[in-house]
Amino acid sequence: MNWMNELCDLYEKNREDKEMLPLAHTTVAAQITVTIDGLGNFLSAERVTSENKKTIIPVTEKSLSRTAGVEPHPFCDNLKYLSGNYNDYNVDTKGKNKNFSENHRLYMEGLRAWKESEYTHEKVNALYRYLEQDTLMEDLIKAGVLVTDESGKLIENEKIQVVSQQDAFVRFIIYDDQDMGEEMLLDSTGKYHAECWLDQTLQQSYTNYYLSFEGEQGISYLTGEVQRASYLHPKKIRNEGDGSKLFSANDEAGFTFKGRFHTKEEAFLIGYEDSQKLHNALKWIIRKQGYGWDGLCVVIWESDLKKLPDIKADSDSISDSYEENIWGDSPREEDAYQGTDEMGALRFKSAMHGYGRQFDHMSKTVLLAFDAATTGRLSMIENKTFYSSNYIENITYWHEKCEWVHRKWKDKKLYTFTGMVGVEALAEILYGTEQKGKISLSKNKLYGEVYKRLLPCITERRPVPQDMVNLAIERASSPVSYEEKYNWEWVLTAACSLVKKKRSETYKKEEWKVAVDEECRERDYLYGRLLAVADRIEYQTYSKDEKKVRWQTNAKRYMNAFSQRPFQTWQVIEEKLEPYMNRLKPGSKIYYSGLLDEIHGKFKSVEEFQRNDKLNGLYLLGFHCQLLDMKKSVDKDNEKDEEDN
Repeated sequence: MNWMNELCDLYEKNREDKEMLPLAHTTVAAQITVTIDGLGNFLSAERVTSENKKTIIPVTEKSLSRTAGVEPHPFCDNLKYLSGNYNDYNVDTKGKNKNFSENHRLYMEGLRAWKESEYTHEKVNALYRYLEQDTLMEDLIKAGVLVTDESGKLIENEKIQVVSQQDAFVRFIIYDDQDMGEEMLLDSTGKYHAECWLDQTLQQSYTNYYLSFEGEQGISYLTGEVQRASYLHPKKIRNEGDGSKLFSANDEAGFTFKGRFHTKEEAFLIGYEDSQKLHNALKWIIRKQGYGWDGLCVVIWESDLKKLPDIKADSDSISDSYEENIWGDSPREEDAYQGTDEMGALRFKSAMHGYGRQFDHMSKTVLLAFDAATTGRLSMIENKTFYSSNYIENITYWHEKCEWVHRKWKDKKLYTFTGMVGVEALAEILYGTEQKGKISLSKNKLYGEVYKRLLPCITERRPVPQDMVNLAIERASSPVSYEEKYNWEWVLTAACSLVKKKRSETYKKEEWKVAVDEECRERDYLYGRLLAVADRIEYQTYSKDEKKVRWQTNAKRYMNAFSQRPFQTWQVIEEKLEPYMNRLKPGSKIYYSGLLDEIHGKFKSVEEFQRNDKLNGLYLLGFHCQLLDMKKSVDKDNEKDEEDN
């Protein structure tokens, strides 16, 4: 089943949802609400607030796509369509003396045709009775909704929300004449509302009416059924202001199909009902659970809308969001684990197992991503369908292969978790700058660019881009670029995750853990351990107050040069280390001296140690593992290291 069939199926399963648009309907922002009774008598009018402006209205194919043309909507519309005497109040701001009587004439003809059809509705009859009286403008002025000048013309600069009052869009509340002053909800089914934009009986009436129209018939390529052909497809896909279309068939002069087909219908044809279903379902699911950055829009759903883990979240957030994790619906503070051993990983595995067990073998997960190079055309840049069980397994694989120990701000304190950082955090780590104590991006678009590149790595187990790994190593090797220690540590641990993942892809048998590998004799790893010991020796000599304001040791200040020329730079660091070594307590001095000798002794040869070649990312793993190990150690004087903050 392709993505269009999946969307049509999604529509059928959820067509009763009140947020799902009916066929032949769209949403607009309304500025005015007019209330009348069932006999067409004016009752009241008011301006619509920005919070309540979203309005569902009936449309035709042409009115849905109108820009500069005159094509009225069937029921609710702008003042110039609804009022027959709009010209008497309008200010001719552009000097064109445009007459809007044609707008009103076409609107009333369309409304009358619906009223006289077998699909009519009492609200249509009431609205027609009211508008044929031509008192709308006068009623709105008397109600104080529209503001005029001394000559009776609409004041040009007067706005409702952000729209000029002259261009205001009007919606209606129509009371049944037997229900004046009663609740808006009029029947037990919840389908009949006085508010026309919520009235499902009115919506169904128009859908039946519009689908009864005869038009050019053809075989829809989507379902194989004979339907009325659709060439004007809906907009507002990513959001209410989105003017880009997914399908377009107006390129008669560009000859995009000629030479292959005689007509555009031979190339591709979508039936009207199919187009409405897939577009309405796509809009609905995007607004329900889609997300994006700048122009990029991504939506992922399971065929029965069962809950999925957030693909862009970190391991800890995924564990938190799972409703039935190993601690119950919401982990108690005393139960929530903060640590660096296997319990942190177990918490994530338990959550992913919980997600996976809710799906049967036929469950599908669909991933769609859209972006627009121009304002009028929307491109599908990603289209994947997975068995849900495989989708869960691949996300689990990503987090486990990148598994490292990270610290993040959570509940206003630094929180330690085991797993992988989220996609947005990784984008900030790779391309962000430190601003007011936090790493952030100046360009929102970069989030989307990182997401697009990592998406196949997470969902399909593709290799991590090498340039991203290199950039992470480079940034982690430059602690002097950061004022706050926790920001640099966030970069360092993310780099360790990417290095670990890349090495597991390159060297299949390598499995690195967050613990010192005493057996590893790789030059890069050992140099990283040496740097960590040098950093710890100096840091241990700082007073408690110094540690609060001073965290960049000589080892950190020389870290970038060390990564480029390790042997040469180590000689400089070692020379500067001597005064700090002498300030240590005797037991600590013996411990750290012995540790340095032990690491030196693991180099395969003197020549290997004296090589001055650039270090690869493995040195970061050695550095961080050694740091964590020393933080947990107790020296021979039985003095515990103080925890860094």
